[in-house]
Amino acid sequence: MDFQQILFLVILTGALVLFISGKLRVDVTAMLTLMALALTGILDGKEALSGFSSEPAIIVAAVFVLSAGLAATGVTDRIGALIGKAAGGSEWRAIAITIPAVATLAAFSHHLMVTAMMLPIMLRLARDKSIPASRLLMPMSLAASLGTTLTLFSAPAFLIAADLLERNGGEGLHVFSITPIGAALVLLGLVYMLLGRWILPRRTGSGGETDYLRLDHYYTELLIEDASPWIGKPYAEFQKAFGDRLAVVDWLRQGMRRRRRASDQPLLAGDVLLVRTSPDEIASIKDEPGVALHSVAKYGESRTDEDKSELLGEEQIVQAVVAPDSEFIGRTLGEIDFVRTLGVVVVGLWRRDGWLRDEMSQMVLREGDLLVLWGRQQTLSELASHRGFLMLMPFTAAGRQRRRAPVALGIMAAAIVAAATEVLPAQIAFLAGAVAMVLTRCVDIENAYRNVEVRIFVMIAGVIPLGVAMQKTGTAQLFADQLLRFAADWPPLTVLLVMFWAAALLTQILSDAATTVLLAPVAFSVASALGLPPEPFVVCTALGAVASFLTPIGHHGNLLILNPGQYTFGDFLRIGVPLTVLISIVCTWMARWLWLDGPLLPAGWF
Repeated sequence: MDFQQILFLVILTGALVLFISGKLRVDVTAMLTLMALALTGILDGKEALSGFSSEPAIIVAAVFVLSAGLAATGVTDRIGALIGKAAGGSEWRAIAITIPAVATLAAFSHHLMVTAMMLPIMLRLARDKSIPASRLLMPMSLAASLGTTLTLFSAPAFLIAADLLERNGGEGLHVFSITPIGAALVLLGLVYMLLGRWILPRRTGSGGETDYLRLDHYYTELLIEDASPWIGKPYAEFQKAFGDRLAVVDWLRQGMRRRRRASDQPLLAGDVLLVRTSPDEIASIKDEPGVALHSVAKYGESRTDEDKSELLGEEQIVQAVVAPDSEFIGRTLGEIDFVRTLGVVVVGLWRRDGWLRDEMSQMVLREGDLLVLWGRQQTLSELASHRGFLMLMPFTAAGRQRRRAPVALGIMAAAIVAAATEVLPAQIAFLAGAVAMVLTRCVDIENAYRNVEVRIFVMIAGVIPLGVAMQKTGTAQLFADQLLRFAADWPPLTVLLVMFWAAALLTQILSDAATTVLLAPVAFSVASALGLPPEPFVVCTALGAVASFLTPIGHHGNLLILNPGQYTFGDFLRIGVPLTVLISIVCTWMARWLWLDGPLLPAGWF
């Protein structure tokens, strides 16, 4: 072992300690590691900064923007709602629908975004159908993680593996090179969860505390405006268009409640619909032709254009909690007249218990009611000190550009096809797709930047030079030689299993990207020493880093469901260890079949 190898191992040990301890953010640790490699002369400047211009880093950033475009146009919301609706009321059907659908969705976006999107949908489904939440959340998280094995660009580990193969003179991997393995893994996960449902814990799941601030129970009023395209259209047609986005509680015409709401009855100008919906939909109403928030429209009619511009020029939405001793308790919204007394418009209301069926102006306020207030930033700032409210909180809502949903889908499909057919290099295809999302206004530039996980981008760019240094110093070959002392006479399938499990264990304390950076060069050296193609060894290493479910800390998606599903560490071990064993067998068997001409089926089956 020479001096450079010793120096590299010291830097590597320090990086591992920082990664595992969590004392510094992973991106900061990656940058410190990069600087150490450059300052010690192990890498030159170009090599040290090569990660920032690498294909994995560019594709990851572009995929975040593409995913943001799908979310901003309501595509992901629509798909998530359809999954929840198709899941039905039975547990087995919910699992059977959720796993393949979520896996497919995760194949073309980031699995954390998919898990976060599906989490409230699964909790709501569990609550509505009286299914323990713990029976649905783990299959959903598993599906999101397994879905990343369907395409090359959905997990950084596979992009890093492909980059390593290409840098070492190989053909690399194509967008769908690993799809056969991914499809087999999704099928395995589906069968495992359906047949092994009895090992899933039965826990209702948390949500009592967080449910108070859940943003899917607000009530607001929609006005059918003059010259609206909905005038004369039957009520059933409106329900069909908006049914997945809101629930109509009541229908008012000229201030009178319509006792009979037949599906063929037409909507008229001035009709008011009391609806139950999410804040995203409240923020999106302004983009719906002929439909407006009743309170905002009513305020605009009762004020001059100058006053209106004063109120709405720097408009902001907040949510305010009615205080226990508030002067508003026992009074209706109409009596208080928030516009005249406080200079704000009430556009929504949330109440913990029961459905609200009265016109909003007639609703009597109670302690703990949450009001959605719309007004000027200066007015809302002054309102923060009002004794009638317990607190003012940001109303986080993102409008949906649903009319651009076909454009967003077309851009995503075009980027994938261009990369898969190699009409364009993968990084250029996805980068072009990200730019197209912004240019077509599927997502605005600020939202696009916000949705790029800079921490992940910097971490990937920072750890890639670690793999370069591992090869340049000969450390990867050193580790490979030590492994070959024992594995020289082993069959390739056994060596593939060793590489998978080495990554599966290491990824419990490191990210999948960092694990692949460290072990993929070793896998490449092992394959070269055995005189075999490097692809199956490198791919199995990346699969071990991505598709191991031994603990809840091995995947960020598992951490998201840990508290809502009230899972324990032991739950993941009991369910994850047998599953990971099966996954390792399928991965290595399929990799041997794809790249080493091994049999697809065990001998003797046919």
